[in-house]
Amino acid sequence: MSDTDGKKTLGLRGGGARPGNVKQSFSHGRTKNVVVETKRKRVVVPKPGAAKPAAGGKSLGDPSKRPAGITDAEMERRLKAVQAAKAREAEEAAEREAEEKARAEERERRRAEQEAKEAEEREREESLKAKAEEDERRKREAEAAAQAASAPPAEPVVSRGPSPKSSSGAPARKTERDREDTNKKNRGGDNRRSGKLTLNQALSGGEGGRQRSMAQMKRKQERARQKAMGGSVEREKVVRDVQLPPAIVVSELANRMAERVGEVVKALMNNGMMVTQNETIDADTAELIIEEFGHKVVRVSDADVEDVIKEVEDDPKELRDRPPVITIMGHVDHGKTSLLDAIRNAKVVAGEAGGITQHIGAYQVTTDGGTTLSFLDTPGHAAFTSMRSRGAQVTDIVVLVVAADDAVMPQTIEAINHAKAAKVPMIVAINKIDKPAANPDKVRTDLLQHEVIVEKLSGDVQDVEVSATTGQGLDNLLEAIALQAEILELKANPNRAAVGAVIEAQLDVGRGPVATVLIQNGTLRQGDIFVVGEQYGKVRALINDQGERVKEAGPSVPVEVLGLNGTPEAGDVLNVTDTEAQAREIAEYRANAAKDKRAAAGAATTLEQLMANAKADENVSELPILVKADVQGSAEAIVQAMEKIGNDEVRVRVLHSGVGAITETDVGLAEASNAPIMGFNVRANASARNTANQKGVEIRYYSVIYDLVDDVKAAASGLLSAEIKENFIGYATIKEVFKVTGVGKVAGCLVTEGVARRSAGVRLLRDNVVIHEGTLKTLKRFKDEVPEVQSGQECGMAFENYDDIRPDDVIEIFEREEVTRTLK
Repeated sequence: MSDTDGKKTLGLRGGGARPGNVKQSFSHGRTKNVVVETKRKRVVVPKPGAAKPAAGGKSLGDPSKRPAGITDAEMERRLKAVQAAKAREAEEAAEREAEEKARAEERERRRAEQEAKEAEEREREESLKAKAEEDERRKREAEAAAQAASAPPAEPVVSRGPSPKSSSGAPARKTERDREDTNKKNRGGDNRRSGKLTLNQALSGGEGGRQRSMAQMKRKQERARQKAMGGSVEREKVVRDVQLPPAIVVSELANRMAERVGEVVKALMNNGMMVTQNETIDADTAELIIEEFGHKVVRVSDADVEDVIKEVEDDPKELRDRPPVITIMGHVDHGKTSLLDAIRNAKVVAGEAGGITQHIGAYQVTTDGGTTLSFLDTPGHAAFTSMRSRGAQVTDIVVLVVAADDAVMPQTIEAINHAKAAKVPMIVAINKIDKPAANPDKVRTDLLQHEVIVEKLSGDVQDVEVSATTGQGLDNLLEAIALQAEILELKANPNRAAVGAVIEAQLDVGRGPVATVLIQNGTLRQGDIFVVGEQYGKVRALINDQGERVKEAGPSVPVEVLGLNGTPEAGDVLNVTDTEAQAREIAEYRANAAKDKRAAAGAATTLEQLMANAKADENVSELPILVKADVQGSAEAIVQAMEKIGNDEVRVRVLHSGVGAITETDVGLAEASNAPIMGFNVRANASARNTANQKGVEIRYYSVIYDLVDDVKAAASGLLSAEIKENFIGYATIKEVFKVTGVGKVAGCLVTEGVARRSAGVRLLRDNVVIHEGTLKTLKRFKDEVPEVQSGQECGMAFENYDDIRPDDVIEIFEREEVTRTLK
């Protein structure tokens, strides 16, 4: 603050004074200035009546009254600064006012847009609601009209209280439609079932295509009628027959009873069982719960799924004659397949490996007289016992083929036993009658030892002398078969679901699982759904023995069936079912039962048995192998042959057997088990061969079964420990014992028998008791070390690490020899 000419004033600089704060300055003169402090600056305003500045605002005042040191230029600069500050303040105020006005206009515009949008939405909803109400009203009117047309006239309802009066004095009747409208308004919606109403639903008819069923409308009318009569609406209890398996899940039990799961869990808890809906309970507990809820219990088991394929008795009126099934059986290389080829005019035997049959074949032959015969050709090798057994089980007549120049052999005896076990008639065909060494009478005599008495020897078994090469006696054989079939009176019902037996099964590369089935009863048609063993499927195609596709196969007809989901076991029974679900359920049940049976057979029942098995396995060497064959029967025969190889020291273990080509999975299993792969009439695919070469897995191919058996037997023999055999080569008697420095005791001996060798083993006998067994340290004659000493000569012997030798002891000289053992 400065003091000029006796006057005090505040300087012209900005301060922090609040707006409107006015301070009056003081002076010794008469003129006073008023200092106005604004928010931004302090301005000196002259008092009214004081001298005003010159025009243009450039008056600089009296220089004598100016503060000291302030020039005109400085004063002018300060005035300009004041004016610029005032101008900026005015501009800022104008800008703030414009911004406030723009924001207010924007808010007003948005508010107007929102109000317009809400009004438009309300108007649209009102229009949609009106449209839906109109549609609902029309629908109710139509339903009411239909109901009124079909319902009898209603009885007058007795009023229970005073009716409300309208303004005109008449009672105001509230119709059903008005009541429904009121209820609808109280609910706050026009369609409770369809949920939120959308524009698409409104434009497409109001309810989005969902219409109430007739049963629902009747229930609604019944509830409304009972409510109008003042009665309580109670639902009638439905008593159900609940199928109860041995174990059932709580939620499934509630579902079968059609009860709430929570109610069932509550009932179980009341009975002391703290269970949840996902736990399993036993049948007895479930039966108590079912009876508590008022339902009936029907006990079922897992095996009941097979009730749909139980054998049914055929009406005798529907039975028709069927062709006989004849099985050709006998020893290997006795001419079974050649005889069948002569009957069929075919050449099957020419395409067989090794000239022997290794598969079971099914054929149908029509004779010159028009008779149809079904033949089964079985292998004669010893390994195919199961195939011969299956052939005897499904046959009507057994033709036993015996070579006239070879008489009765082991497999001939086995075929006789199979035929007797199956209780089927037998016809003896004495083959190779054209050979010079043929002796049919010897064959008939040998058969007497096995209780087979032919007609020529006053028995009841027909015998026919035939020759497959020349065709001699074939007509007589067919006549004998026809006579035997006529005696049997074979009949079947073709107008029923088919039942058959699997003769053979294989995994074909292009066709998948294929089963050769002999139909025993009924007719199998293309498209039938069936179950066979642990597999099921739908018949995609039927192929007869000539390779032709057929639409159906009747009784005693062998066909190949395509359409299985897996390869069945040979000997399984085929049954036709109504639905695929039934077939799948039966197959799954059989698979689980077989799995449980295998697990039970392989498990030890007690700890002692487990320890005994482990101890027995320690002393037995195993030869692991993998077997892949072309058909199921061959694989089964090979596995049975492998089980017979071995003794107490070594055995063959089949890790896996299957049907089809050798795959990478088989190679991987063989590598993990260090086992070779045996392929019987199959080959490995390209990827499996490459993998086997990389991993060093051995794959062997065979086409004749006895070659495979001989190789496996030789390999198993290599696991046998060599037999040690001792050969005694000489005896020597000790005459005198000498002590030699650096050597020890040396026995002076006389070789009494044989020869004494330096490299042989020796035993020291004293009074015919073995005292020591070992080797010689030295063998000398005179002063020279010699390899051996002959009988009658004297020598010196010293034992290795043993000195307790006495005169008159006997030395036994022997050699050990290792003898390689083989399996029989």
